[in-house]
Amino acid sequence: MKKSFYSHGKLLLSGEYTVLDGATAMALPTRLGQWLHVVETDTEGLEWSSKNPDGAPWFTALFQREDFTERAPETAFPSGIRERLLYLLRAAVRLNPEFAKKLMGVRVETHLEFPREWGLGSSSTLISNLGLWAGTDPYDLLAATLGGSGYDIAAARSSGPFFYTLRGGNAPLVHPMPFDPVFAGDLFFVYLNQKQDSREGIARYRQRPAPSTEVLKTVSGLSLQLANASDLPAFRQALDAHEALLGEILEMEPIKNRWFPDYPGSIKSLGAWGGDFILATGSSQDQDYFRQKGYSIVRPYREFIL
Repeated sequence: MKKSFYSHGKLLLSGEYTVLDGATAMALPTRLGQWLHVVETDTEGLEWSSKNPDGAPWFTALFQREDFTERAPETAFPSGIRERLLYLLRAAVRLNPEFAKKLMGVRVETHLEFPREWGLGSSSTLISNLGLWAGTDPYDLLAATLGGSGYDIAAARSSGPFFYTLRGGNAPLVHPMPFDPVFAGDLFFVYLNQKQDSREGIARYRQRPAPSTEVLKTVSGLSLQLANASDLPAFRQALDAHEALLGEILEMEPIKNRWFPDYPGSIKSLGAWGGDFILATGSSQDQDYFRQKGYSIVRPYREFIL
């Protein structure tokens, strides 16, 4: 018997970092995600295979029952791939001890629809799928392992753009937000050819003084402006204001000022600053600006976002 689970990738359009302190963020689930397939076998252990978009395995492992026996949780997220996966599986077992029974005598195959280095959520989609398989709350699984705001877990289960707000000890507020602007044809995403570690970015952010309530309200207001922009100029104005404000909070130069000062449109960092994807405004001809600079992965908004 085969069981399959699927989760979407993610991009954070607004509220990066400040979402951790309660600002309302605007998140975008991607059309690309990750599958997790579970098939029963005659073996006693757990056979694991993780595959790239082309179907080639990039990681394989075999786990035995003793790998999941009760033990004290690790104090830090491991660096090795096998150890990281085992860390996630053990956390799922701690949250639901009955899950240990499902781990034996099965073959698991995960299949990413996007390259791991793109930063669309190879870990968050895995955690979401593991939560579905284990019968445990994926937000609890995230909190017990990687940490973070949890917006990526919400994106994994979402069918379209949404607002996301943390509320202290309460469940996060996830509010679906239809976003298909008439100017979507003038929005596109560019991969910056480098992976950004969001956990490191969060750690650096936490070393700074927390933003004031007024600043958080301003970020939330800009999220609303982006969602409700009636035309491209209004959308660009909100994008530029958000970049400038986050630059002040992070004490970092916005990426357009650093790398693309002569680009005629607006540019917005997405999620952790300094890597992964950016959002740019402009025509299909403007996309060539980035290709000529060596950024060959350019994706139109409607092709990329649910």
